[in-house]
Amino acid sequence: MKLDHVTRGPVPARAHPYNRIAVVGAGGWGTALAAIAARAGATTVLWGRDKTVTDAINRDHRNDTLLPDVPLPESLMATDRLESALKDAEAALLVVPSDAIRNVARAMADHLGRGVPVVICAKGIEAETGLLMSQVAEEELPGHPIGALSGPTFARETALNHLTAATVAFPFGPADRLNPAESPAVRTAVTMSTEAFRAYISDDLVGVEVGGAVKNVIAIACGMMTGAGFAENTRAALITRGLDEMKTLAEALGGRRETVTGLSGIGDLTLTCSSDTSRNMSLGIQLGKGIPRDECFEGKPVVVEGEVNARSVTDLARKVGVSMPIAEAVRAILHEGAPMGETFAHLWSRPIEAEPRAMELAFDHPAADRAVADMAGRMS
Repeated sequence: MKLDHVTRGPVPARAHPYNRIAVVGAGGWGTALAAIAARAGATTVLWGRDKTVTDAINRDHRNDTLLPDVPLPESLMATDRLESALKDAEAALLVVPSDAIRNVARAMADHLGRGVPVVICAKGIEAETGLLMSQVAEEELPGHPIGALSGPTFARETALNHLTAATVAFPFGPADRLNPAESPAVRTAVTMSTEAFRAYISDDLVGVEVGGAVKNVIAIACGMMTGAGFAENTRAALITRGLDEMKTLAEALGGRRETVTGLSGIGDLTLTCSSDTSRNMSLGIQLGKGIPRDECFEGKPVVVEGEVNARSVTDLARKVGVSMPIAEAVRAILHEGAPMGETFAHLWSRPIEAEPRAMELAFDHPAADRAVADMAGRMS
């Protein structure tokens, strides 16, 4: 039975996927995306620094280090030679931690074909410059279209073919508007779409990237409050007000508030703030329970993107005049030695405001002193 009422919308057109994809970064997310591209039918080459990992992927079709229980497509090839991964690639996915984007993009420049689009699959803001990841890549890869792939995606679930959706964003120039089927955004979305992985298309690169950078910081806040014993009401409030901080920063940087209500914004925020599978949420939970930072994750040196971005996000917000009280609270706790209970107490007892910012109202909180004493006591 054909369900026309489900599929009603614009008349679908046909777009041609990329035939050869390079995935740069053999971490969990890079491996998952490489598996998706290979399952979609693209010739896919995955690059990783560790030859032991790439050899195991080629030999055993598994990334035993990060996704040991996930069988990978036999067609997926891996290499520790960057030039081999990028040779003849029609598009490249750059999937390394945010603080490595600049150096890896610079290394790619000599091996990437002319005009090949690059899709950033890392989330963050560069600490030294305040640049979004796409802007960092643009500086190192001039002449290449730069976009991003982002959404509510845990690597293991994606690799195991659980139903997953994400957004692919590139700026749309005049040629892309006239012939969208040939745009990098559409061709990447078509290339990555499988029976389980569904890609959506956006022209708001800024909005998509801001959502990805800020949500990790909000997730740490949610984790802290959860670890300290607060319940669902508290997390729902932090998610909602955190979303407002994301929208306001995106708009200030030229993005659209609407974008942040989509997969790359509220979708990713909700996922990251709802499960300790997220390293950001997990870090917050451990800190909220009183575990010292150097003892979190059993003392292992786990990279937590939101920990780095708490500083870079708020630096950028201050620069453009945007108030982000939740992100500022996380920064103060992680990087400035502020006590957790007192910091969240002051966050909760700020002046009473209107929810629509356009009303521009603020009144003294009538129970500010009690709020500070109550929360500081609960989180001591």
